[in-house]
Amino acid sequence: MSGRLFIIGLGPGNPDQVTPQARSAMEAAGDFFGYKPYLDRLELRADQRRHASDNREELARAKEALGLAAAGRTVAVVSGGDPGVFAMAAAVCEAIEQGPVAWREIELDIVPGVTAMLAVAARIGAPLGHDFCAISLSDNLKPWELVERRLAAAAEAGFVIALYNPISRARPWQLGRAFELLRAILPAATPVVFGRAAGRPDERIETTALAEACAESADMATCVIIGSAETRLIAREDRPPLVYTPRFARETAR
Repeated sequence: MSGRLFIIGLGPGNPDQVTPQARSAMEAAGDFFGYKPYLDRLELRADQRRHASDNREELARAKEALGLAAAGRTVAVVSGGDPGVFAMAAAVCEAIEQGPVAWREIELDIVPGVTAMLAVAARIGAPLGHDFCAISLSDNLKPWELVERRLAAAAEAGFVIALYNPISRARPWQLGRAFELLRAILPAATPVVFGRAAGRPDERIETTALAEACAESADMATCVIIGSAETRLIAREDRPPLVYTPRFARETAR
């Protein structure tokens, strides 16, 4: 007997940004797996159960959830933001690929959510208005040298860059190194947005120039958006400036 597995994106933390589809999936599920701070956002019924784990136990969490779903239960794995962006959908797919054939028969529903870069961008204008990319600065699952190559390639190609997992106690130096690398490629005045906890009561949104960007302005709850050479600021008298990237781009010299 095979059950059902939902992989649910809870958005950046504001309850108003949880989609109706996600709420319906949460009503249907009986067991919820996730990183404890994400599970703490949920208001569950008495018949619904939490299975909390650490944020570095994604694959083990996915396997446990799949095992329960394969036994006939309706299970949910929850992620902050969108589950397909540096989150649990990839871990579940990895577990399915490596696991028993029976896991491939589980009814799988991936429920999208508002990812951090979209929530931050909406708070300050339209920095993602033209071509952009998202890069995780974590080197837990890939070498740092690859991160540097991707940063340089994205900046040289004119992409706006959204940085996820920018800094942590275990990785205090990498965001500073990323800024150093990008200062060698992009104009000094390129806007950099530090968006912490967008939409939540403890939200902090700051905009500065790349030349002055400081790694200490970020933590693991921050999404950092680095503009392209085309990204602009629109000054406003009594409000923070708007940051936007025009929908057109000039061809740059090689």
